[in-house]
Amino acid sequence: MDWLVVGLGNPGPRYAGTRHNVGFAVAEELVRRWDLPRAKERFNGRVTQGRAGPGGPRVAVLTPQTFMNEAGRSAGPARGALKVPLERVLVVHDEIDLPFGRVETRVGGGLAGHNGLKSLRRELGSPGFARVRVGVGRPDSTDPEIVSAHVLGRFAEGDGEVRELVERAADAAQRAIADPAA
Repeated sequence: MDWLVVGLGNPGPRYAGTRHNVGFAVAEELVRRWDLPRAKERFNGRVTQGRAGPGGPRVAVLTPQTFMNEAGRSAGPARGALKVPLERVLVVHDEIDLPFGRVETRVGGGLAGHNGLKSLRRELGSPGFARVRVGVGRPDSTDPEIVSAHVLGRFAEGDGEVRELVERAADAAQRAIADPAA
Protein backbone atom coordinates (compact mmCIF):
# COMPACT_ATOMS: atom_id res chain seq x y z
CA MET A 1 0.00 0.00 0.00
CA ASP A 2 1.40 3.40 -0.95
CA TRP A 3 -0.72 5.51 1.44
CA LEU A 4 -2.89 5.07 4.52
CA VAL A 5 -5.47 7.85 4.92
CA VAL A 6 -6.95 7.98 8.42
CA GLY A 7 -10.09 10.05 8.91
CA LEU A 8 -10.61 10.83 12.60
CA GLY A 9 -13.98 10.87 14.33
CA ASN A 10 -16.14 9.06 16.85
CA PRO A 11 -18.27 6.05 15.90
CA GLY A 12 -22.03 5.94 15.98
CA PRO A 13 -24.97 8.12 14.92
CA ARG A 14 -24.70 10.33 18.02
CA TYR A 15 -21.51 11.90 16.65
CA ALA A 16 -22.40 12.03 12.95
CA GLY A 17 -22.30 15.58 11.64
CA THR A 18 -20.28 16.96 14.57
CA ARG A 19 -17.14 19.06 14.26
CA HIS A 20 -15.06 16.24 15.77
CA ASN A 21 -16.19 13.92 12.94
CA VAL A 22 -15.13 16.10 10.04
CA GLY A 23 -12.27 13.62 9.41
CA PHE A 24 -14.85 10.88 8.80
CA ALA A 25 -16.71 13.14 6.35
CA VAL A 26 -13.51 13.88 4.40
CA ALA A 27 -12.62 10.17 4.31
CA GLU A 28 -16.09 9.41 2.93
CA GLU A 29 -15.63 12.08 0.26
CA LEU A 30 -12.28 10.57 -0.78
CA VAL A 31 -13.82 7.08 -0.99
CA ARG A 32 -16.57 8.53 -3.21
CA ARG A 33 -14.12 10.41 -5.45
CA TRP A 34 -11.85 7.41 -5.87
CA ASP A 35 -14.79 5.02 -6.30
CA LEU A 36 -13.39 2.64 -3.69
CA PRO A 37 -15.28 -0.51 -2.67
CA ARG A 38 -17.43 -0.83 0.43
CA ALA A 39 -15.35 -0.71 3.61
CA LYS A 40 -14.63 -3.88 5.58
CA GLU A 41 -14.37 -4.17 9.36
CA ARG A 42 -10.66 -4.56 10.15
CA PHE A 43 -8.12 -3.08 12.54
CA ASN A 44 -10.82 -1.83 14.95
CA GLY A 45 -12.11 0.30 12.10
CA ARG A 46 -13.58 0.40 8.64
CA VAL A 47 -11.07 0.19 5.82
CA THR A 48 -11.31 0.17 2.05
CA GLN A 49 -8.51 -0.11 -0.48
CA GLY A 50 -7.95 0.79 -4.09
CA ARG A 51 -6.30 3.48 -6.17
CA ALA A 52 -6.46 7.23 -5.77
CA GLY A 53 -7.92 7.64 -9.23
CA PRO A 54 -7.03 5.75 -12.42
CA GLY A 55 -3.35 4.83 -12.33
CA GLY A 56 -2.93 6.66 -9.01
CA PRO A 57 -1.12 5.40 -5.94
CA ARG A 58 -2.55 2.47 -3.97
CA VAL A 59 -4.46 3.82 -0.98
CA ALA A 60 -6.25 2.46 2.06
CA VAL A 61 -8.81 4.72 3.72
CA LEU A 62 -9.43 3.95 7.39
CA THR A 63 -12.06 5.32 9.75
CA PRO A 64 -11.26 4.02 13.23
CA GLN A 65 -14.29 2.72 15.10
CA THR A 66 -12.61 3.28 18.45
CA PHE A 67 -13.37 6.58 20.10
CA MET A 68 -11.19 9.50 19.03
CA ASN A 69 -8.82 9.28 22.00
CA GLU A 70 -7.99 5.64 21.06
CA ALA A 71 -7.67 6.08 17.28
CA GLY A 72 -4.08 4.86 17.37
CA ARG A 73 -5.33 1.39 18.40
CA SER A 74 -6.83 1.21 14.91
CA ALA A 75 -4.27 3.12 12.84
CA GLY A 76 -1.18 1.45 14.33
CA PRO A 77 -2.19 -2.12 13.43
CA ALA A 78 -3.48 -0.98 10.01
CA ARG A 79 -0.18 0.72 9.21
CA GLY A 80 1.78 -2.36 10.29
CA ALA A 81 -0.34 -4.86 8.37
CA LEU A 82 -0.39 -2.71 5.23
CA LYS A 83 3.35 -1.94 5.52
CA VAL A 84 2.89 1.81 5.04
CA PRO A 85 5.87 4.00 6.00
CA LEU A 86 5.09 6.65 8.64
CA GLU A 87 5.59 9.51 6.17
CA ARG A 88 2.86 7.98 3.97
CA VAL A 89 0.23 8.05 6.72
CA LEU A 90 -2.14 10.99 6.14
CA VAL A 91 -4.44 11.88 9.04
CA VAL A 92 -7.47 14.12 8.46
CA HIS A 93 -8.76 15.78 11.63
CA ASP A 94 -10.68 18.67 13.12
CA GLU A 95 -8.59 21.62 14.30
CA ILE A 96 -10.03 24.15 16.75
CA ASP A 97 -6.94 26.35 16.42
CA LEU A 98 -7.95 27.17 12.85
CA PRO A 99 -11.02 29.25 12.05
CA PHE A 100 -13.94 27.50 10.41
CA GLY A 101 -13.24 26.99 6.74
CA ARG A 102 -9.44 27.07 6.85
CA VAL A 103 -7.60 23.93 5.75
CA GLU A 104 -3.88 23.37 6.23
CA THR A 105 -1.57 20.48 5.42
CA ARG A 106 1.58 19.74 7.40
CA VAL A 107 3.93 16.94 8.37
CA GLY A 108 4.58 16.46 12.08
CA GLY A 109 4.31 19.33 14.49
CA GLY A 110 2.63 19.81 17.84
CA LEU A 111 -0.46 17.94 18.93
CA ALA A 112 -2.22 20.96 20.49
CA GLY A 113 -4.02 18.85 23.07
CA HIS A 114 -5.82 16.80 20.40
CA ASN A 115 -6.38 13.41 22.03
CA GLY A 116 -6.77 11.61 18.71
CA LEU A 117 -3.38 12.87 17.57
CA LYS A 118 -1.84 11.93 20.92
CA SER A 119 -3.12 8.37 20.52
CA LEU A 120 -1.73 8.23 16.97
CA ARG A 121 1.69 9.46 18.11
CA ARG A 122 1.72 6.86 20.88
CA GLU A 123 0.75 3.94 18.61
CA LEU A 124 2.68 5.02 15.50
CA GLY A 125 5.78 5.81 17.56
CA SER A 126 6.22 9.36 16.27
CA PRO A 127 4.26 12.50 15.38
CA GLY A 128 5.96 12.48 11.94
CA PHE A 129 2.83 11.60 9.95
CA ALA A 130 1.20 13.97 7.46
CA ARG A 131 -1.98 15.82 8.44
CA VAL A 132 -4.84 17.67 6.87
CA ARG A 133 -6.00 20.07 9.57
CA VAL A 134 -9.62 21.07 9.05
CA GLY A 135 -10.57 24.31 10.78
CA VAL A 136 -13.72 24.03 12.89
CA GLY A 137 -13.16 27.18 14.97
CA ARG A 138 -12.72 27.64 18.69
CA PRO A 139 -15.35 28.68 21.21
CA ASP A 140 -14.84 31.91 23.17
CA SER A 141 -13.68 29.94 26.21
CA THR A 142 -10.82 27.73 27.30
CA ASP A 143 -13.03 25.86 29.77
CA PRO A 144 -12.52 22.17 28.87
CA GLU A 145 -16.25 21.41 29.14
CA ILE A 146 -17.16 24.24 26.77
CA VAL A 147 -14.42 23.23 24.31
CA SER A 148 -15.60 19.60 24.46
CA ALA A 149 -19.22 20.63 23.88
CA HIS A 150 -18.04 22.73 20.90
CA VAL A 151 -16.17 19.93 19.11
CA LEU A 152 -18.82 17.34 19.95
CA GLY A 153 -21.57 19.68 18.78
CA ARG A 154 -23.05 20.05 15.34
CA PHE A 155 -21.81 22.74 12.99
CA ALA A 156 -23.51 26.12 13.40
CA GLU A 157 -22.63 26.90 9.77
CA GLY A 158 -25.00 25.90 7.00
CA ASP A 159 -24.90 22.55 5.23
CA GLY A 160 -23.50 24.17 2.08
CA GLU A 161 -20.61 25.75 3.97
CA VAL A 162 -19.82 22.47 5.72
CA ARG A 163 -19.98 20.57 2.40
CA GLU A 164 -17.56 23.09 0.84
CA LEU A 165 -15.19 22.67 3.80
CA VAL A 166 -15.24 18.87 3.41
CA GLU A 167 -14.59 19.18 -0.34
CA ARG A 168 -11.67 21.57 0.16
CA ALA A 169 -10.17 19.27 2.81
CA ALA A 170 -10.54 16.31 0.40
CA ASP A 171 -8.80 18.43 -2.28
CA ALA A 172 -5.93 19.07 0.18
CA ALA A 173 -5.66 15.34 0.94
CA GLN A 174 -5.53 14.53 -2.78
CA ARG A 175 -2.80 17.15 -3.32
CA ALA A 176 -0.77 15.73 -0.40
CA ILE A 177 -0.94 12.24 -1.88
CA ALA A 178 -0.21 13.38 -5.44
CA ASP A 179 2.81 15.47 -4.41
CA PRO A 180 4.08 14.56 -0.91
CA ALA A 181 7.11 16.85 -1.28
CA ALA A 182 4.94 19.98 -1.67
